[in-house]
Amino acid sequence: MSRGYTLDSFALLTYLRQEPGYPRVLEVLQGAQAGQWSVYLSLINYGEVLYISERLGGRRAVEETVRIVDNLPLEIVAVDRPLTFQAAHIKAHYRLSFADAFTVALALEKGATILTGDPEFQSVEGLVEVEWLKTAP
Repeated sequence: MSRGYTLDSFALLTYLRQEPGYPRVLEVLQGAQAGQWSVYLSLINYGEVLYISERLGGRRAVEETVRIVDNLPLEIVAVDRPLTFQAAHIKAHYRLSFADAFTVALALEKGATILTGDPEFQSVEGLVEVEWLKTAP
């Protein structure tokens, strides 16, 4: 495999809602389906997408989100002690949310590019590769 991508909640929500940036997320997922690269999602970021879905659409929205996400060609990575410690270290040194720190830690662990449109990731561009999704048509 040539390289991989790590999705944050912004990228996954972009895909689920078909917002601007959707075509690029779809292209990355199709590449994973074709075996060109791997796509990773931290369980923490999955949880973030679930609580946002529930706030906006209730339990039915959560059930639909789980149905869709669990069928995507991505690897949902459980959070273990080393990943948590790495995320805590990142959070201590960079201005981003703790959930986003897990995205960075996972990208570092996997040697992957973060796919996002969340401006918080500007603070870690020197630490990890970030590919920016278009946020407006």
